[in-house]
Formats: sequence, C-alpha cells, structure tokens
Amino acid sequence: LLAAAVSRVRSGAAPKPAGSMLGASCSYSKDATFEIKRCDLYRLEEGPPATALLTREDGLRYYRTMRAIRRLEARADQLYKQKFIRGFCHLCDGQEACCVGLEAAIRRGDHVITSYRAHGLCYTRGLSARAILAELTGRRAGCAKGKGGSMHMYCERFYGGNGIVGAQGPLGAGIALACKYQGSGEICLTLYGDGAANQGQLAEAYNMAALWKLPCVFICENNLYGMGTAAERAAASTDYYTRGHFIPGLRVDGMDVLCVREAARFAADYCRAGRGPLVLELQTYRYHGHSMSDPGVSYRAREEVQGVRRKSDPIMLLRDKMVSGGLAGAEELKDVDAEVRKEIDDAAQFATTEPEPPLEELAHHIYSDHPPFEVRGTNPWIKLKSVS
Repeated sequence: LLAAAVSRVRSGAAPKPAGSMLGASCSYSKDATFEIKRCDLYRLEEGPPATALLTREDGLRYYRTMRAIRRLEARADQLYKQKFIRGFCHLCDGQEACCVGLEAAIRRGDHVITSYRAHGLCYTRGLSARAILAELTGRRAGCAKGKGGSMHMYCERFYGGNGIVGAQGPLGAGIALACKYQGSGEICLTLYGDGAANQGQLAEAYNMAALWKLPCVFICENNLYGMGTAAERAAASTDYYTRGHFIPGLRVDGMDVLCVREAARFAADYCRAGRGPLVLELQTYRYHGHSMSDPGVSYRAREEVQGVRRKSDPIMLLRDKMVSGGLAGAEELKDVDAEVRKEIDDAAQFATTEPEPPLEELAHHIYSDHPPFEVRGTNPWIKLKSVS
C-alpha cells in the first residue's frame, strides 16, 4: 500500500525491481493477467480477486486517460500562475488511478458526486478538456458556463464539485435513495477525502444508507494529508474503510488502476444486489499541495513526493505492466503522450481565447427546467432574468 511506499521512501530503502521490459514488437498480446494487491477487508468474508485481466484496448484507454488528466492538471497549474485562473483550484495529479479505475468499473448511467478536487472525475465522466479548462478560466464555453469555476463542475450523472467539506456525503446518499426509489438499478459513488472523513455528516449519511440499504459506495480518497495536516495527526483511527462501523469496507491500493477497478466492480455488484452500502478506502497520493496557495512541502519533505513519483506513480505502474505484459511498446506509448499533449495544449489555447459570459446571464440556470423569471440583483434597481 501507499503508506508502506512512503515509509520506504523516508527510510531510503531501495525500490523493488519492476520486472523485465519487452522490446518493441509489431504484434502485441490481446490481453494479459496480472497479480494485484489484495484488499484489506472489514465485515466481509471475501473480497475482490487477487488477479486482474487487462486487455490491450482497455490498457491503452486507461493509459491515455491518465496521461490526459496529468497533463490537464499541469496546464491548470500553469494557467493559474499566469492568472488566467482565479479563485480556488485543487489539483488531483498523482490520483489518476482512482478516477480512471472507478469509471472503468461502473456503468455510464450510474451517478458520481465528489469534493472540490474534481477535474479528473469530470474528464472520466465525459467532459472534454476544453469544457474543463474553459470552466477554470471562467469562459462561456465551460461546463458550467463559466460560473462554477474549479470547485463547481457538472455534467450528466456527475454532481460536482462541492465546496463544503463533506457535503457530498449526505447528497450522495440522497442520490442513492432516488436510485432505489425509482428502481433504476443504478448506484451512486460518493467520494470524499481523508479530511472530510472526520465530518459528522458522513456518519449521518452512513446511518441512513445502512438503514435503508441504499446503493451507495462511499469512497474515501486517502492521500495521507488533509490540507496541511498528516492523517495520523487529525484522526484517532486512520483505518477509514472501517469507519462505517456497521457498513462493510475495503482498503485498496489507489495507485494501481487495476486494483481500483476490481475493488469498484466488487462494490458495484454488492450494491446492485440490494445488500446496501459499502465503504472503499483508496490509498493514494497528491503531488501538488492542497490548493494553489499551498506549496505542499512545508508539512512533507520534497524527497517524499519525489520518492512516490519514482516508485508508485500510477501512470508508470500501468505503463510497466503493459510493456512487460506485451500489450504495448514503449514507442507506441510515447506516441500516445504526444497526442495527449496536443489535445491539452489545444484546449488551453481555447480556454484563454473564448469569450467570458455576459453580465445579463448572471442569473441564468438557477433551475434546470423552469419558465423564465425575474431575479433582483444586488439592489432593487438591478433586474436580471433567469432562463433555464
């Protein structure tokens, strides 16, 4: 698990060998089976398998998506420093295996809600890089018409991006209640961080979800630091997968996309079977600070971050699996990197040249489907119209 990797970094232990790399080849295997780390179980007799089948098609898709998210966050960092992006901005580079693995395990009709560290999930849920970066820069072409910014992004079956710490917990339980009430067979993934895990509203959401057997997967993305505080300094128990008490849980290696995918598939099947909620703890790591105002090195050593990049980077781990398993060649993956770079650079150019939303649209989209109505502005003489 990631905590052990960090411990090895801090102690200066040598990394384990990654295995032999295959030379470039014109023909690749269609699929390969890999051993993955077993999950820790809580109130469960059995868990996800210890092996995972990866097809060449899926591997290339996962790799490309993780590369795109990594590049997207790097450009967001650059645009923020150039003052194209203002306000809050929370980056998720280092955590790409979480959002990609989760999306690979669920159906397009399922629901996802998360915290303000949302860019990666926006991309995996189907938003384009252009729509994401344009929202970050406050442009009309953004996914929330330039009015949501980094913390408030939405698309079909994706409910943000929530600025209040832990607020997505009860909201996710509510979405799961709707799924059960409508008999749709859909589930809701409710993501939050290790800092939000200490919020009381999470315990309330657990209680309601367990009481009504709601199809909700509560997912704690444990990146080891809540803002600038190490998890062990803020929580009496850092076994977040047991925090549901009466809800079963899994602790997962969140740096391996295959581990995340298999655990999420297990959780999705569990919920769809009508057995109620499940708690997943994804042990992951963020490379940037908590937000753009946080350099991320005042409460952790630079060597720790560099060590995780070197030994446990999710993109590197997938690349090594694909090459050693004969699913792709190193040069082919470099071509994917070049394609991704072009896509994200084009999106960044788009996000800095598109027009901003006009002032008269300030009150638009208060409701998703409602006849136009008048909204008072900051004083009685300013009248705005809301259009769905």
